[in-house]
Amino acid sequence: MPEADLPLLMQAAGSAADIALKFWKTDMRVESKDGGSPVSEADFAVDAHLREVLTAERPDYGWLSEESEDSPSRLSCETVFVVDPIDGTRAYLDGQPTWAISIAVVRNSDPVAGIVHLPARGKSYTAVKGKGAKLNGVTVAAGRRVSPEGANVLGSRSSLNPRMWARKPPLLHRHWRPSLAYRFCLVAEGRFDAVVTLKEAWEWDIAAGVLIAREAGAKVTDRNGRLPLLNSSGAKADGVFAAEPALHRALISCYLDECADE
Repeated sequence: MPEADLPLLMQAAGSAADIALKFWKTDMRVESKDGGSPVSEADFAVDAHLREVLTAERPDYGWLSEESEDSPSRLSCETVFVVDPIDGTRAYLDGQPTWAISIAVVRNSDPVAGIVHLPARGKSYTAVKGKGAKLNGVTVAAGRRVSPEGANVLGSRSSLNPRMWARKPPLLHRHWRPSLAYRFCLVAEGRFDAVVTLKEAWEWDIAAGVLIAREAGAKVTDRNGRLPLLNSSGAKADGVFAAEPALHRALISCYLDECADE
């Protein structure tokens, strides 16, 4: 049951946070992945700890993590842990506080329990499917903005570049946070109106955040309006749109050149 998994995720995130904070703002070893993104010894240490703790309690669950070698065996598992040990590694290495530990339980391609924990900010967002979303134990809800004009949107410059949209988007106020998982939570909390990501998104970046945003009342799809199916073979979603349902519909319609249908 997802309710039984959440306490495990919370306990694991808390102990992983102790490890991450021990390394934070220290002279740690840093490498570059293919593509140039950094990975530190803290990422690997948190990943190893989470895998040990979580799979010891749920040995029949599969495993998908940014910092673990992927195995096709997870595809045959009904339930999978989807983990980003440190989401926002660049910010973490720069000594900034906006980084997160993101853990989700995905069952039959759907997230059913999740936590996005920001130790340096003292924030812990949690959700269980059908039970709502919470911030530090207090229920949160997505905002009620339905008009895209003037919406506060979390996204990269390229995602909101009018040349990337079939129709010129409305006037959107762009904002940025380094952790994609945290961006979903900010929409869930009602502090921002939407998340827009046009490029492919790794599942470990979005799994917990997707559930938290949904449970707070937001609609979350890929950039084509389809529900993202997690634990896929490629472990990627084709972009992400997350917003209050009417606002989501308006944004997707403009992106896909369906404005005339609104």
